[in-house]
Amino acid sequence: MQNWTFSSVLIANRGEIALRIVRTVQALGLKAVVVYHRLDAGAPAVKQADQAIEIHGATPVAAYLDGAQIIEAARAAEAGAVHPGYGFLSENAGFAKACREAGLAFIGPTPELIELMGDKVRARAFVERGGFPVAPSAIEDDDPATFTERARAVGFPLLIKPAAGGGGKGMRVVREAAQLASEIERARSEGARYFGDGRLYVERFVENPRHIEVQVLGDTHGTVVHLFERECSVQRRFQKIVEESPSPALTEAQRQAICETAAGIARSAGYTNAGTVEFIYGGGEFFFLEMNTRLQVEHPVTEAVLGIDLVEQQLRIAAGEALAFSQADLQPKGHAIEFRVYAEDAAAGYLPTTGPVLMLRAPAGEGVRVDSGIAAGQDVTAAFDPMLAKLIVWGDSRAQAMERAHQALRNYVLLGCKTNLGFLQRLLQHPAFAAGEIHTGFLDAHPEVAAEPALAPATTQQLLATAALACRPVRDAADAVPALHAAMGAWRN
Repeated sequence: MQNWTFSSVLIANRGEIALRIVRTVQALGLKAVVVYHRLDAGAPAVKQADQAIEIHGATPVAAYLDGAQIIEAARAAEAGAVHPGYGFLSENAGFAKACREAGLAFIGPTPELIELMGDKVRARAFVERGGFPVAPSAIEDDDPATFTERARAVGFPLLIKPAAGGGGKGMRVVREAAQLASEIERARSEGARYFGDGRLYVERFVENPRHIEVQVLGDTHGTVVHLFERECSVQRRFQKIVEESPSPALTEAQRQAICETAAGIARSAGYTNAGTVEFIYGGGEFFFLEMNTRLQVEHPVTEAVLGIDLVEQQLRIAAGEALAFSQADLQPKGHAIEFRVYAEDAAAGYLPTTGPVLMLRAPAGEGVRVDSGIAAGQDVTAAFDPMLAKLIVWGDSRAQAMERAHQALRNYVLLGCKTNLGFLQRLLQHPAFAAGEIHTGFLDAHPEVAAEPALAPATTQQLLATAALACRPVRDAADAVPALHAAMGAWRN
């Protein structure tokens, strides 16, 4: 495309996704503008952007959720478009509408599509009306007075979800009828707290299913394609840790069925820009779970197997350009796996950790990509999500991708706060993961993956001695000449 409808893009996000978008924006010859809270002043995205504008809020997160302030920043920078990344305002229909009213291109679907798919109840009903597979369920809106009774009729175990939910928040598994009423109230309370909406629905909980999602792209000229699937089954607290493509579970026939179903759902909605249709899969069957109307954290997996820059496609679609490829042109190659690097202690229940980034050395090599939003000298705080970076590896086969991942994780140095790098190495070494025998309950079924291996007493002593000698006061004391000896001068025996 020779002439863009905008010449600059404001990135309304932070961390690794902000830097990743900045790079593509600049590679296309456009101006990259970022907003930042003061805690992120030293972040790589802020340093690499063509322009950075500080934003303020009662809390750091509140600053990134202040749509009005971000639109004002876009106006001040004379930006013509806003890319929301993922999280924060990326699926906020009100923000997308405000951008449109301000004359800014929102890099994503229309506010109407965000509203349709963001409301899990409406989205589910829409998909079901289209004849696509959904799990047995009960929706509170249909008849609030009988919701508990209808939920019980779905059968146990069942999964309670907030109608406006996402990211695993407010979701609760109920295995016995006696727990149902109390868990409904807890889920309603959490839904109201996280999303300002306490409406619920329940669906049959499939024990240990796989979580498989399909990337879709739609342009403003009526073309919708799928970009094949990603498997995201290794999770903790309903949040993903490892994603890969292709899924080791699917046959070619199953892959075609699930991908065409996702594309069909997107076509039915008249979907534009990037989106992801998520499914639960088990026993050879798959059911619609939800649609995320944004770029996914794990989008590099798709980029690795297809060689397509999804952010570039988002920008071109938002500028009115037609997709330059058809479904038949898309042929995935090899296998890619993404590992999310978190500041957390897996052995302590995946609790977030904090601390300074004292040393950072990312791995490199053939088939290795690291998307990171931190730099040495920064502080990792509890103000934001604990994800620090993503390690993406590609190989001709899953075995080669795993071998490259082993080497990359061994070479990944991030000191100053505890991370899950050791946990990821143990996960890779687990025989069930190596065999592709994964599901959403994998980590619960294999708690040994999260457990820290015990150190031998001699190793512990060596590590403590090394740490002590690396400390300046201890080293100075060890090297100092006692005063009595110093008074002897150059005396020799």
